[in-house]
Amino acid sequence: MLDIRLFRENPDLVRDALRKRQVSPTMVDEILALDRQRRDLLRESEALKAERNRVSKEIGRSKDAADREAKIAAMRQVRERIAALDQALRETEARLHDALARVPNIPAAQVPEGRDEHDNVVLRQEGDQPQFDFTPLPHWELGPRLGIIDFERGVKLSGTRFYILKGAGARLERALIAWMLDLHREQGYTEIYPPFMVKEAVLFASGQLPKFRDNLYHDAEEDFWWVPTAEVPLTGMHMNETFAESDLPRYYTAYTPCFRREKMSAGRDVRGIKRGHQFDKVEMYIYTLPEASDQVLEKMLADAEQVLRDLGLTYRVVQLCTGDLGFAARLTYDLEVWAPGSNEWLEVSSVSNVGDFQARRANIRYRPEGGGKPRFVHTLNGSGLALPRTVIAILENYQQPDGSVVIPEVLRPYLGGLAMLRP
Repeated sequence: MLDIRLFRENPDLVRDALRKRQVSPTMVDEILALDRQRRDLLRESEALKAERNRVSKEIGRSKDAADREAKIAAMRQVRERIAALDQALRETEARLHDALARVPNIPAAQVPEGRDEHDNVVLRQEGDQPQFDFTPLPHWELGPRLGIIDFERGVKLSGTRFYILKGAGARLERALIAWMLDLHREQGYTEIYPPFMVKEAVLFASGQLPKFRDNLYHDAEEDFWWVPTAEVPLTGMHMNETFAESDLPRYYTAYTPCFRREKMSAGRDVRGIKRGHQFDKVEMYIYTLPEASDQVLEKMLADAEQVLRDLGLTYRVVQLCTGDLGFAARLTYDLEVWAPGSNEWLEVSSVSNVGDFQARRANIRYRPEGGGKPRFVHTLNGSGLALPRTVIAILENYQQPDGSVVIPEVLRPYLGGLAMLRP
């Protein structure tokens, strides 16, 4: 959430940021109008309360019964007016809070301007696209042939966009999760096993609500929401807390299944296990001092890249443009891995500096060592990595002419030494 003072002091900066994000800037005028209305109501209410306190003292000192009765009657009207003002103030503050909650973060100065994903900038590619002396198969053919992906029974259980991993496929998924968590622990992250359901307030704190309400699953009777990413509970862990400056930075990693209502149409983009309503992901999350957040972002990016390097996969680093930034992000790098069977680049990680956007919503601060008021921390998040697209990349890049698939060496200890998936 943005600071209301930014709208008061530099509204044109916010308008320009919204235009760059392809968002209408009219919400700035709405917020400024509500802010003026709130302050006017507050000013009148406080003035009447001061008058009420003053007259109440006069009534207590007055020895003239008629004078007392007249002032009591006048104060009855003042109390009614104060009650009406306070009610109007509560309603206006709620509308202002809701309007502020719908404004996305301001892009960092170095973010390239653009309309959508077509304007994102490929910064570099690591590794060459593998060459095959046969036609590589897509994972939706490899998986069933290997007996590790069962689409039909997944649909039977849960409907379209669900599938079953079985045998070595289930073991490969589990091995990737365990190996990535171990790697991130070696990189300095503390492993967390969070709940997979959270309260609505936690989703608001992370920036998922109100914007993404239609994409979330929740219990119809109780305040339980299925997490769309471990970023959500990792933000909520420190809601309404104040760190000592010496406690920062804090590095966390967590595995969760992720649940999202994917708005998908039929076609090539959704074949196989690329997109679904449920998927696994290992997340990295960092709380840090504001002045260190850009440097920490580079560490997080390097940590996510190490996962791909150790798996021996070709990938590229993409900087998102203003029109493709996530709601809460001020700067984002995507990691895209090459999938030769599908013949496309697949996003397996988004690494983002959120600044103090989530910390304001979650009320997470730190106390400077030199004294002064507590300040909001900066938070960063990144996938390290998302599954099942990492599984797709392994199957399609390591496939052999006979339909078998080589297991990357780093995963073999997690698979009991298994080196090859065979039909």
